[in-house]
Amino acid sequence: MTGPAGQRPPSAVGRRPLGGTEVKRLNRSWRRLTSARLELILDSVGQPFNVGSIIRTAAAFGVGQLWLCGDSASPDHPAARKTALGTERLIRWQREPAAAKAAAAASAGGLRVIAIELTDGAVPLHEADLSGDVCLALGNEDRGCSAALLAAADVVAYIPQTGRVGSLNVAAATAIALAETRRREWSRG
Repeated sequence: MTGPAGQRPPSAVGRRPLGGTEVKRLNRSWRRLTSARLELILDSVGQPFNVGSIIRTAAAFGVGQLWLCGDSASPDHPAARKTALGTERLIRWQREPAAAKAAAAASAGGLRVIAIELTDGAVPLHEADLSGDVCLALGNEDRGCSAALLAAADVVAYIPQTGRVGSLNVAAATAIALAETRRREWSRG
């Protein structure tokens, strides 16, 4: 079997993980393709391990601002820091008790707020307009986004699922939404 221009695809034999310098070069090449601002609102995400995981993923996808609303765990919590593996230093974060106020601040800053939630009228994430500067908003592990946050959002989108599980872990949902947002930007570029 051959690939483009008659080249044979590389086999798994001889593949090796990239070294630190190679990873930095690879990441730099993706940063050059990235210009849209991306922010996050966490609405009462209470588990420190979830917050830490979200911070690590947010740092990987170039999130510039994290709004911690309601009863969200602090990035300074030992469990959050353990999961974030030091990436909390790469993300600006601030507390805003009301998620709707954080959404208003993001909007005033020129970002469209996209709440990720299973609601009536929500669009599948792959159909949502994720172009330009975006602030993704995700809610509590059990209750989801507050009604006030949903009302303040420009769009509500959900992640389609084909399995027999009703919802995703909030950190996993955040990772999917961040990856899809950046993927769209890179595929347009």
